[in-house]
Amino acid sequence: MNTMTIAWIAFPFFVGFVIYLLPKLDRYLALGVTFVSAAFAVLLFVTGEPVTLELVDSFGITLVADQLSGYFILANAQITAAVILYCWGRNKSAFFYTQAIILHGSVNAAFACADFISLYVALEVISIAAFLLITYPRSDRSIWVGLRYLFISNTAMLFYLVGAVLVYQANHSFAFAGLGNAPREGVALIILGLLSKGGIFVSGLWLPLTHSEAETPVSALLSGVVVKTGVFPLMRCALIVEDVAPVLRIFAVGAAFLGVVYAIFEEDTKRILALSTVSQLGFVLANPAVGGYYALTHGLAKSALFLIAGTLPSRNLKELQNKPINTPIWIALVILSLSISGFPLLSGFTAKTLTLKTLVPAQAIAMNLAAVGTVIVFAKFIFLPHKNQENIQPSLWPALLVLMAGLIAADAVSLEVYTFANIAKALTTISVGWLAYFLIFQQTTLKLPRVLEEFEHLIGVMSLMLIALFWMVLA
Repeated sequence: MNTMTIAWIAFPFFVGFVIYLLPKLDRYLALGVTFVSAAFAVLLFVTGEPVTLELVDSFGITLVADQLSGYFILANAQITAAVILYCWGRNKSAFFYTQAIILHGSVNAAFACADFISLYVALEVISIAAFLLITYPRSDRSIWVGLRYLFISNTAMLFYLVGAVLVYQANHSFAFAGLGNAPREGVALIILGLLSKGGIFVSGLWLPLTHSEAETPVSALLSGVVVKTGVFPLMRCALIVEDVAPVLRIFAVGAAFLGVVYAIFEEDTKRILALSTVSQLGFVLANPAVGGYYALTHGLAKSALFLIAGTLPSRNLKELQNKPINTPIWIALVILSLSISGFPLLSGFTAKTLTLKTLVPAQAIAMNLAAVGTVIVFAKFIFLPHKNQENIQPSLWPALLVLMAGLIAADAVSLEVYTFANIAKALTTISVGWLAYFLIFQQTTLKLPRVLEEFEHLIGVMSLMLIALFWMVLA
C-alpha cells in the first residue's frame, strides 16, 4: 500500500508531462488520472486502515492517507473529472489539461500531508497551477485577477512559513502534532495562513472576485476543491491538538454568517455562489469529525452549480427573473440548491444533520441560524422562472451526471440520520427560510460595501486577523 500511495501521488505529475508529448490524447489522459484518484479514495474507505509514510524521519515529514483524506480525494477526483467532461468539446489546449492535472495532483498531495513543510510545498504548487488556469484566457481582466490571487496567496504562505519554522524550532519536527507545543505566535501565523488560503471569514474575502471572474470550469475547481486545501489541515490539526478546536469554532461561525449575509443581498449569480462557498466552509470547519463528508457533498454540489451558472442567459438575477431558463437545467439547479439547503433525500441533508447535532450549544444556535440563511440564498435559484428550450450545451450533462451521481451515492452511507426529528427539523429550517425569502428578501434591494474585498485592504485585513488570532490563542 505504501508503494501504491507514492505512485498515486506521482502519477498526475507524470501524466501532465506526457500530455505535452501526446497532446492529441490530452483529454483522455487527464480523465484517466481522475479514475485512478477515485479508485485510491475508494480503497481507503474499503480497507479502513490509514497509510502512513515517514519520508524523512528526523524532521517529522510524513504522509498520511486515511478516511478523512478519502473524502477530499474523492471530491477532487469527481470534480476534476466533471470539469474535463465539461471542457471536452470546448477547444481547450493541452496546456489547460496539463495545468488541470498538475493542480489535481498537488491538491491530492495536500490532502495526504501530515507535516507543515510538505504541505507548504503542495500549497505553493497549487497556487502556481491555479494562477495559470485563472489567467488561461490571457485577457487583461483575467491576468489582473490571477496576479491578485497569486500575491494574496503568497503573502498568506509567508505568514504560514514563519509559523512552520517556529513549530520546528520548538519541536525539531514539522509534524502537525507539534502545534500543541509551539509558541503562540507560531500557532497564530499558521492558522492565519490556512484561513486565508481556505477563504474563511474576512481573511478569505479574496475569494468572491477570484471565483466569479475566472472561467466557469476554473471557478468549479476553485470553489469545489482548491479552497479545501486550506481547510483540510486545519481540521487535521483540530483533531490532533485539542486546543486548536475552540479557536476554529469561532471562525467557523464567523465564516458561516459573513458569507451568507453577503450572498443574501448579492445579485450576481457567480458572486452568490462564491460568497456561499465562504459560508459553507464555515460548516465544513465547524465539526472536524464529520467535516470530510460535508466537504465532499458541498464540493460536488457547488461545482455543479458553477457549471450551470456558466450556461445561464445572464449572471444578473434580476434579468434571469425575466429570462426563463431551460427547464432541464432548472431542475438540476433546484436539486443542487436543495441539497446545499439540507433537503431530505439529498446528501446535503445528511451532511448538515451530522454537522449540527454534535456542536456545543452556543455554536449550534448560531450555525442553525446560518443554515436558515443558506436556504434564503438558494431560494433565489429555486424560484427562478423556466420553460422548455432547445439550446442546451451537450457537454454540461456528462459533467452534471458525474457530480449528481456522487451526491446521490453519498447520501446512502448514513441512513441512520433519517429520523422523524431530523427530517422535521430540516423541513422547518427550509420552510422558515423560504418564508423569509418571500416576505422580506425577495423585494429587498441592498448593496453591502465591498471595501474589504479591495486589493489594498486584503493584506491589512490579514494583519488585523493575525493580531486577533494571537490574543485568541494566548487566551
